[in-house]
Amino acid sequence: MSRHIRLVWLALAVSLCWSGSAIRAEQPPEAAKPAAKPKEAKQDDGLHQPAKEKEADAKAEAEKKRRADAEYLELYKVFADTMYQVEQNYVKDVNRRELMEAAIRGVLDKLDPYSNYISPDELGRFKTGIENQFGGIGIQITLEGGGLRVLSPIVGSPAYKAGLQAGDAIVEIAGKPTSGITLDEAVKQLKGEAGTSVTITVVHARGGKRETVTIDREVIQLETVLGDHRKSDDRWDFMLDHDKKIGFIRITAFGRDTASDLEKALAELKREGMRGLIVDLRFNPGGLLKAATDVADLFVAEGLIVTTRGRNTAPRVVSAQKPGTYEGFPMVVLVNRFSASASEIVSACLQDHHRAVIIGERTWGKGSVQNVIDLEDGKSALKLTTASYWRPNGHNIHRFPDSKESDEWGVSPDKGYELKLSDLELGQLMRVRRQRDIVSGPDGAAPKEKPAEAKDEPKTDDKKPADEKSQTKSDTPADDKKPMDAKPADSKAPEKKPGDSKPDVKDDDKKPAGKPAEGKKKDADADAPFIDRQLQKGLEYLSSELAHT
Repeated sequence: MSRHIRLVWLALAVSLCWSGSAIRAEQPPEAAKPAAKPKEAKQDDGLHQPAKEKEADAKAEAEKKRRADAEYLELYKVFADTMYQVEQNYVKDVNRRELMEAAIRGVLDKLDPYSNYISPDELGRFKTGIENQFGGIGIQITLEGGGLRVLSPIVGSPAYKAGLQAGDAIVEIAGKPTSGITLDEAVKQLKGEAGTSVTITVVHARGGKRETVTIDREVIQLETVLGDHRKSDDRWDFMLDHDKKIGFIRITAFGRDTASDLEKALAELKREGMRGLIVDLRFNPGGLLKAATDVADLFVAEGLIVTTRGRNTAPRVVSAQKPGTYEGFPMVVLVNRFSASASEIVSACLQDHHRAVIIGERTWGKGSVQNVIDLEDGKSALKLTTASYWRPNGHNIHRFPDSKESDEWGVSPDKGYELKLSDLELGQLMRVRRQRDIVSGPDGAAPKEKPAEAKDEPKTDDKKPADEKSQTKSDTPADDKKPMDAKPADSKAPEKKPGDSKPDVKDDDKKPAGKPAEGKKKDADADAPFIDRQLQKGLEYLSSELAHT
């Protein structure tokens, strides 16, 4: 039996080795280059290598490849022997799949922070982040005092139509009490295939009425194009200043429908006479590369948007097209240190074409492109960095692990428009935005008392309210697939270190090193009305520009 298992591991090693050779064979061969013209009956002019030297070089190259393949096979044998010894002799039983997945992750850990393996258990969440849609009833939920509560229904969703409102307590799901339930368990029970149903019992925040409703699940499309505040019918109002006709559009991620939804918002603003526009890309972790180029193309009439280059992929150049361009008005783009990947493609393009003024702080610095490759016939997947992207001015904005503050990376605000918010201000901004995202539901205004989650200081995205979609946004750009920055794949908050695949906000209550505790002063500041200084700077710039027109 032991001999049989060992042969299985060795067969796997040979198979993997053959597979690796096959992959290498798919790379553009050198023979694809134009062949040298055959020699005529005249002496070599010195511009072409003599035939004998060519033959010697070819033999040397073949021998080099043979040795490399032999070494490759030996390494796989070492791997197979190691797996065999662990499986047979380790002090405790081990799960073979867990061993293999750990080995795969170990390989990818040697590459970069954006390449990773998505297991069968994680694939559903990952696809949700890519597609920005899921099967469910359409609510955001949070835990408050050990109880499950509705943070906000999604406009037009089954939950919205059923009358669920912000602040409602969910006390039962499918007849089972929710006391002690985790967010992950609740999300799992509420999600499901479109066309199926789930029965929940809620206690409404307004009036305290207990109600049991059966809700049919649908495909829920998550919003990525938002305004500053909602209208009375819960739709977004994209006009920030109705007197000066200044529009405001917040893009939270770059999904498949982002560009089309943005175009609808722009058409609405155009009908209302928009004269200036602010696009808010703060905290945007990225998304699909194609979505980013489509968004940039809406504002740039001609010229280069982005170029991608890879070791085993042909360079790809994306240029703007004139039809459908929105122009003739000044623009501002707001960015911060958590704007990454696709949001950097858009802001860099608009900056290089002088189409918009960039206000805020230097962005995250993610200039790599990931492709998602199906494994196990689609049961698992590999997210692999295959290329880097280059902005129109020819620079790559990637921040490498050894990059210094003085190096060129990220997208920096235009001169005179760099404005950094403190950690406290970032926390306040996130709370304000989260509160404005809350939908009251079709029966009236949201309750006066905010759900507890909305009052907490933002720490990491997994502390944010859960969506049935399981809070996943990919932050890595992949060509037509999904790329780019998410859980942020998972919308998580970032840790401020280069190479993190998910930019996020650090704990607001952490003070910069070397500064004394702020104590009561900080509490007083936290209670003061929040002023978004970056947004105000954008409004000042546009007001000045419009005054000269």
